[in-house]
Amino acid sequence: MILANVFLYLCAIVVGIMSYYMADRKHRKAFLEARQSLEVKMNLEEQSQQQENLMLSILPKHVADEMLKDMKKDESQKDQQQFNTMYMYRHENVSILFADIVGFTQLSSACSAQELVKLLNELFARFDKLAAKYHQLRIKILGDCYYCICGLPDYREDHAVCSILMGLAMVEAISYVREKTKTGVDMRVGVHTGTVLGGVLGQKRWQYDVWSTDVTVANKMEAGGIPGRVHISQSTLDCLKGEFDVEPGEGGSRCEYLDEKGIETYLIIASKPEVKKTAAQHGLGGPALLNGAPASSKPGSPALIETKEPNGSVHTSGSTSEEPEDQDAQADNPSFPNPRRRLRLQDLADRVVDASEDEHELNQLLNEALLERESAQVVKKRNTFLLSMRFMDPDMETRYSVEKEKQSGAAFSCSCVVLLCTALVEILIDPWLMTNYMTFVVGEVLLLILTVCSLAAIFPRAFPKKLVAFSTWIDRTRWARNTWAMLAIFILVMANVVDMLSCLQYYTGPNNSTAGLDVEDGCVENPKYYNYVAVLSLIATIMLVQVSHMVKLTLMLLVTGAVAVINIYAWRPIFDEYDRKRFQEHDFPVVALEKMQGLSTPGLNSTGRLPLVPSKYSMTVMIFIMMLSFYYFSRHVEKLARTLFLWKIEVHDQKERVYEMRRWNEALVTNMLPEHVARHFLGSKKRDEELYSQSYDEIGVMFASLPNFADFYTEESINNGGIECLRFLNEIISDFDSLLDNPKFRVITKIKTIGSTYMAASGVTPDVNTNGFASSNKEEKSDKERWQHLADLADFALAMKDTLTNINNQSFNNFMLRIGMNKGGVLAGVIGARKPHYDIWGNTVNVASRMESTGVMGNIQVRPAAEQSVCADAGAGNNIGLACVAMCSCLSVGPGYQGGSSGRSQARVGNTSLPFAKFRLKLLVTLCFWYELSNLLHHHQLPPEATPNHASWVWQRVPTKEQGAMLPETT
Repeated sequence: MILANVFLYLCAIVVGIMSYYMADRKHRKAFLEARQSLEVKMNLEEQSQQQENLMLSILPKHVADEMLKDMKKDESQKDQQQFNTMYMYRHENVSILFADIVGFTQLSSACSAQELVKLLNELFARFDKLAAKYHQLRIKILGDCYYCICGLPDYREDHAVCSILMGLAMVEAISYVREKTKTGVDMRVGVHTGTVLGGVLGQKRWQYDVWSTDVTVANKMEAGGIPGRVHISQSTLDCLKGEFDVEPGEGGSRCEYLDEKGIETYLIIASKPEVKKTAAQHGLGGPALLNGAPASSKPGSPALIETKEPNGSVHTSGSTSEEPEDQDAQADNPSFPNPRRRLRLQDLADRVVDASEDEHELNQLLNEALLERESAQVVKKRNTFLLSMRFMDPDMETRYSVEKEKQSGAAFSCSCVVLLCTALVEILIDPWLMTNYMTFVVGEVLLLILTVCSLAAIFPRAFPKKLVAFSTWIDRTRWARNTWAMLAIFILVMANVVDMLSCLQYYTGPNNSTAGLDVEDGCVENPKYYNYVAVLSLIATIMLVQVSHMVKLTLMLLVTGAVAVINIYAWRPIFDEYDRKRFQEHDFPVVALEKMQGLSTPGLNSTGRLPLVPSKYSMTVMIFIMMLSFYYFSRHVEKLARTLFLWKIEVHDQKERVYEMRRWNEALVTNMLPEHVARHFLGSKKRDEELYSQSYDEIGVMFASLPNFADFYTEESINNGGIECLRFLNEIISDFDSLLDNPKFRVITKIKTIGSTYMAASGVTPDVNTNGFASSNKEEKSDKERWQHLADLADFALAMKDTLTNINNQSFNNFMLRIGMNKGGVLAGVIGARKPHYDIWGNTVNVASRMESTGVMGNIQVRPAAEQSVCADAGAGNNIGLACVAMCSCLSVGPGYQGGSSGRSQARVGNTSLPFAKFRLKLLVTLCFWYELSNLLHHHQLPPEATPNHASWVWQRVPTKEQGAMLPETT
């Protein structure tokens, strides 16, 4: 008996350990999956937040949201649109501020391009902080010009006051630059109030901009202002409501446009106490730069500009550890940190702290998620049936069935252990009953077969392929998996039932002896052990993790029903005999007195308690209660499994949504900044003053404008206040942008649009082998390879002219392009890390702009240096001619242009050979140049621009000789 009890407890302990191991392994696996999913989700959310912040620093939120909405449309919906999408909105009663650095030319001549960009970066980053403080929306940075708007997109009643305070703070900020650089730089600020059309034009390199007549007036207010003063118009003064003292500005005397329009102007008179008082009334805290001298202005402070980066370098200079969210005293400090700041031990310590904080945040989020999902409401929210716990969504239920835990060899191994222990217990109870041995052998062999088949799919290399295929089929087929599990329980139950039924043949009644069985040791003396064995069979049922709780309930009901029938009916005489023998052995005085008096009370125990429940009923009730307990446990496991599944699905869905949003944000960000620049800013957190720059040696720059678009633009009601005119401009710019999708223009990068002017550069893309990123291989390249990008830029300019011609033919307009090009070294980079503005700087850009502004409509004007590079490459062609003519008067464009098969401009003069063609071309250039120069000298009207060192050139399509055409005469 003691040994049988030992095996019973041992079996229960082993099964409990296996059940705990499987449950713990499942929970740990789910925990790790959830943690990994949350970690990925956090990373995606952080990256998506960086992209969104970067995007919203360039575009207002309402414009960015509309862009994202349109980007998610199907291609079929986009094809149905008649025009390209334009994001343009009308904003009334806003204040526009233009600020320009006076003396910038003097400052730029005293330092290199790298030093100048560093200065602008630090200064404009400070302006961005001021703009955030005074509720300004920065629109653009045009060279040394900074302009912003207050009252857009969210309207403010005090927009004019905020703009005035912003202008005063900018004037104060530039004074510190003047002190540190020992130059005469100053700020000239103009403010005007009116209506603007705000949005973006084109399909690439989106930048928010504003258009309207009032914007032009604000620009002229700055041009007609006075250095160190804030120049305002009458409309702005009307909005100030007397909060600032003013004096007549007389802007018309300094600006012809203001005089023609009859605009009254004024200059702000403001002392520091008055300005602080006004700012405090509006909750702005006063101009940020009026709070005292900065620390860097003390003697011995580091110079503002110290370093000069070598050409071809990629430079990132951090400047300060202060964030814009710091205290006001720190944010208001106008000192400019040393741009030579390098990575120090403090930076490394900050990174370690950030990593620790991220880990702590992840664990905190995981803990909150676990607590949230422990509640019973999680499954209910997914609309599950109360009894079966199945999902109401058939697709979700099917997905759960497919992803449900696969077959477990441990579950079938547990059945083998249970059968082994139960057989040992029965053998110890009835050692002479041969049925016990037979059921043990047969049942164990069958369970081992089931176990091997279940392990074949888990360890495919250790079993034959056919067996592995069969096991995999069972694992993936729901009904086969349930049948396999039910078969294992059926073998366990049948072994116990056969042993119980076989015990009846030895029992003949209480007064007769048993046939070959010692009644002191058999099932008659210990019938409860067979019921304990049935309980172990129920425990083995809950180990089947791959079947649902309803299948387990069915199996447990079958086991409980079979044992109950045997206890109450088949084993009724055995249990009655067991009760009689047990109570006879305890003959206490109460029972003896009843016997003496002949008052035997059946069912009374030896202590005189209430009538005892017969063992056949008590054991049946015990098995039924155990069955209910095990079913509750199985239901709990099922609910936990479904909760973990929902958790996994929820995290996965959230991760997919975040990834999708990140993908759209990334597409939007890379459409506003070059891809390599966007990757730099999305990689880590940047500070406001941090500079990102790249030096290039041989880059082509192009400006293309529509001079006669100003005559086309009107703000009449028939044009919806000018929106329809801008819609037409959007179509033109969008068609120009679509040219960049052509593979032959892959080296062309759109920089920006300025009104109706299109700016592009060649050779600043890192995905091609251009000079900017391969200066070390410059000597190994031929001239043609070095200047291929410049020839591509020329092709792009010609393609723009052809595109505009097609638009004119379709719309019955006569727009013409005026294009200027130049080549040389530039510095490309981003001013401001929190509000990045990508641009290129250098004398090359300035000259290219002058080539456009002084050019002729319908022509491409270049300097001789660029002409030599392009014409040398263009002279190798066969189809069309590209003549470079010395320009002192306008030349008309000849017909007959045909795109070359090589995708770039090709030139030919007549049918002559290549060397002779180049000779004729050079001779023509020389003769024309000296002819015009002699005419100018003869009339004593030689301008400085016409000297040989400053000669400019016009590109003109020349028809081939076969067409019988000649160069048009000069006018």
